[in-house]
Amino acid sequence: MSYEVFARKYRPQTFDDIVGQQHVVRTLKNAVEQNRLAHAYLFVGPRGTGKTSTARILSKALNCMNATAPTVTPCGKCDSCREIAQGNSLDVLEIDGASNNGVEQVRELRDNVRYAPSKGRFKIYIIDEVHMLTSQAFNALLKTLEEPPPHVKFIFATTEPQKVLPTILSRCQRFDMHRIPANLIADHLQFIAKKEKFSLEATAAHAIARAADGGLRDAESMLDQLVAFCGEKIAEADVLNVFGLTSEFTVAQFTEHLLRRSTVEALDLLHSEADKGKDMMKLMSDLIAHLRDLLVFKVKPEAVSDEVDPELHKCFERAAALVETDRLLELIDQFAAAEGRMKWVPNKKLHFEVAVIKAIQTLNQVTLSDVIENLSALRDAKAPAPNVAPVAAVAGRGSEIVPPRPATAATAQPTAEQLDAKTIWTKAIEQVAKRRPLIHGWVDAATPLGSEGRFFTLGFPPEEKTAMESLSFPRNREFLESILNEISGRELKLKLELKEGLPNKKPATAAESKKSNPQDAFRDDPLIREALEIFQGEIKS
Repeated sequence: MSYEVFARKYRPQTFDDIVGQQHVVRTLKNAVEQNRLAHAYLFVGPRGTGKTSTARILSKALNCMNATAPTVTPCGKCDSCREIAQGNSLDVLEIDGASNNGVEQVRELRDNVRYAPSKGRFKIYIIDEVHMLTSQAFNALLKTLEEPPPHVKFIFATTEPQKVLPTILSRCQRFDMHRIPANLIADHLQFIAKKEKFSLEATAAHAIARAADGGLRDAESMLDQLVAFCGEKIAEADVLNVFGLTSEFTVAQFTEHLLRRSTVEALDLLHSEADKGKDMMKLMSDLIAHLRDLLVFKVKPEAVSDEVDPELHKCFERAAALVETDRLLELIDQFAAAEGRMKWVPNKKLHFEVAVIKAIQTLNQVTLSDVIENLSALRDAKAPAPNVAPVAAVAGRGSEIVPPRPATAATAQPTAEQLDAKTIWTKAIEQVAKRRPLIHGWVDAATPLGSEGRFFTLGFPPEEKTAMESLSFPRNREFLESILNEISGRELKLKLELKEGLPNKKPATAAESKKSNPQDAFRDDPLIREALEIFQGEIKS
């Protein structure tokens, strides 16, 4: 007996076998049970999602000889069911719309519909890829399609419904087949592995499902190829090597390098994947899909639970803290544009590298909205305040600022927690000096008071009120919190407060030097310093 591939061997034979199309199955079952059968159906969807299989199952439901009427549970054993499953039934005619798309073939079909079925209740015409019919062929079919004989049913299938004439669409009941979720495909592949008695790792099944992009037939064909390559045990590494794919965790790591502005690490990973022979177009597609999942995760974390491996949630949590939604949208647009260019060039790696560098530069750029927000906040901060209450209002965008409080004996001696906070803050100051030196003066004015729960508390002497207000602006606060999260390994929120008795790290003669040197006063103006930091500028003599 000749070998039968998985896509044919495990093709759905009943409504209950159909994977991931419950909305279609439920409607068709109800229609059969209630005898509300339309004369024409149109199944729409991507390849491998079950259009033709559903058409055959519906045909068996209508023509099963072991049932006295149409049934939702065809026996699969009678002559009619077996002939329909094998594609050689005289009453169920499967026509390829791509090769029988002329008006003459349609006229012949129109003449044959008058004849009664030979065995079953209905004569059923299944036209696959119906969008390939010419306009003349469609027009020749119109009248028959609108008023067919009572013993005739039409079932059309297409991947491109926009190419089907509206006059045809209006005469059919349309069913849209969805892309099948990756977890359902992975479960079905495990079912096949159990039946065929070979081992399939869960990560390998998920990698195949992800590569199939919602098409179950593609996944089954890939599994068939892997069995021939691996034998009785299939691991994720085998899937990645055979099909030139990149693991989800590698894509997540690549994304994190991008969001951390680590150009060298990102390019090294890209070169490593290219040297392994990975498909650059597939890697770009996976990167865009991962950024899309990250965008959805930021908006609604539970929305990606069905499509994403649970282990990836930790990667999403880290990455979500590194980027804002608007920047994420920009990245998706940029990489989508790069993907379009890569399709037509021979050196895809070069264009990928350029896209990575450009994306990281974009993340480092300041948007106009950032400029307006920061300058507006600085202008508000410079307004005179009669007491400390407005200070909390200025910095209340996520940070917590507490009015000045006097030093007490309890806080005079540093605790172990405060010492740990001091170590973290010392490392944080080093990172600020490397990444954003223009805010280093404000950061250096702070004294770490400790970390309690998810809050990291910084104290400022009253004379450093301006530094505290400047660090409370959203852009500066988020930057400092990201550094603290990197160093501490946990999610921390800044808590800023004025406190008497803290050391003033400015020289005692600073005020006098401002009077004697107006240029120093100009340099120390918060508005000027923030503008320099935003535009990456410097003051020259």
